[in-house]
Amino acid sequence: MTKPIISADSHITEPPGTYVDRIDAKFKDRAPHMVRHDTMGDIYVIEGLDTPIPMGLVAAAGKAPEDIRVSGVLFEELHRGGWDPKARLADQDRDGIAGEVIYPTVGMLLCNHPDFDYKKACFDAYNLWIAEYCDTHPERLFGCGQTAVRSPEEAIEDLRRIKDLGLRGVMMPGHPQQEDYDSTIYDPVWEAAVDLGLPLSFHILTGKSDSLAAPTRGPKMNSFLSIIRGCQDIMGTFVLGGVFERNPKLKLVCVEADAGWVPHYMYRMDHAFKRHRHWLPAGTLSKLPSEYFREHVYVTFQDDWVAFQMTGMCNAKRLMWANDFPHSDSTWPWSQDVLKEHTQHLTEQEKDWILHDNVAELYQLAL
Repeated sequence: MTKPIISADSHITEPPGTYVDRIDAKFKDRAPHMVRHDTMGDIYVIEGLDTPIPMGLVAAAGKAPEDIRVSGVLFEELHRGGWDPKARLADQDRDGIAGEVIYPTVGMLLCNHPDFDYKKACFDAYNLWIAEYCDTHPERLFGCGQTAVRSPEEAIEDLRRIKDLGLRGVMMPGHPQQEDYDSTIYDPVWEAAVDLGLPLSFHILTGKSDSLAAPTRGPKMNSFLSIIRGCQDIMGTFVLGGVFERNPKLKLVCVEADAGWVPHYMYRMDHAFKRHRHWLPAGTLSKLPSEYFREHVYVTFQDDWVAFQMTGMCNAKRLMWANDFPHSDSTWPWSQDVLKEHTQHLTEQEKDWILHDNVAELYQLAL
């Protein structure tokens, strides 16, 4: 691997003033804010959500498994690179990567907030903050903005503002306020995204069905196995709903949901289409579902050994490696060791695609 390595999915840790300092004045008293709790440590309190967000898991990169804990962690104990862009470059250097596509943390959970007006105000504030953060080192920090999708018309306005802020992509909530994403009312949104050159992303834990707070059958750890389902459902909505048929230039990113499942998922969609399409209606499709997925859907993953082994059964030009820094699932600071082991059987071309070319081409990065 001679090209610089880019993480296609990393995160920030929203500092206490992210929302309070930038939100629309009428929401200021209700803005997400950090509170120090006697036993839970520093937590983000969000009006309208049943439980606060503790800081333990959001910046546990590099910790031994036995040291990872949900609560009882203070903000100043977290990785400084989560909110300090200068420190972030040192974190990148330690992990051997040249740049990162950056997503929110608190903003992920805000995607499930029931009040779309509140969500809109929070996302507008976050977009201002992440633009400031990334603008300090635009050659290595590539931020994604957020839109609440209260309506198709407003989503298009949000995309334009996100582009004007210099951000590189848009993280979508798992559910829009009106209808669902396969409705034709959203075709102008997809057209705008293509015209603006803004890739659209769907991240785990941003939909109603993949929340860690959702009811779990069996041991609590079983919930961890289900968090990729929300992203799979969304990809199926776009493929089987005919969205890609109607919008042949649209590209989506399925973020942090792993990729080893992709070959079987494509097979399963094709099987349903071939065998059951007459009693299980879908959108208008002129190709097999797998053909749309192979062309239009990018998937990010960290240490998914299966994904690295299955490159021949999916489209290797749509696979994008990520380090997920600074979250608890991160491969930081051992990414180079992980990649050396997991990519040793790949050709140099495949390594270039997965570790650099695909993400650089998608986000138009000059690294």
